[in-house]
Amino acid sequence: MSTVENTDRHRAIVRSQRLEARVSPEQKALFQRAADLQGRMLTDFVVASTYEAAIRTIDDMHTVRLTAEESRIFAEALLHPRAPTADLKAAARRYVETADR
Repeated sequence: MSTVENTDRHRAIVRSQRLEARVSPEQKALFQRAADLQGRMLTDFVVASTYEAAIRTIDDMHTVRLTAEESRIFAEALLHPRAPTADLKAAARRYVETADR
């Protein structure tokens, strides 16, 4: 879902909760300027921007980032997996036996 769709969906939600924040005069002026440039009320701008930032943050935290070396090790493990250990074989057997019931 695009950010625009997220924002439109968010607008359709009934707003019944309150959120307060103290900001410096400079921050408020910056937020107001950005809201004006988008043709939004300050509250709408702040809520939409916070919502979009929260979605991005959550998405970022669900993304696995690997270094080049970690990527190489991961690919190597996929291409050349180790043979299963006796414990893994026993666990697989138990799983199959209980899944058939």
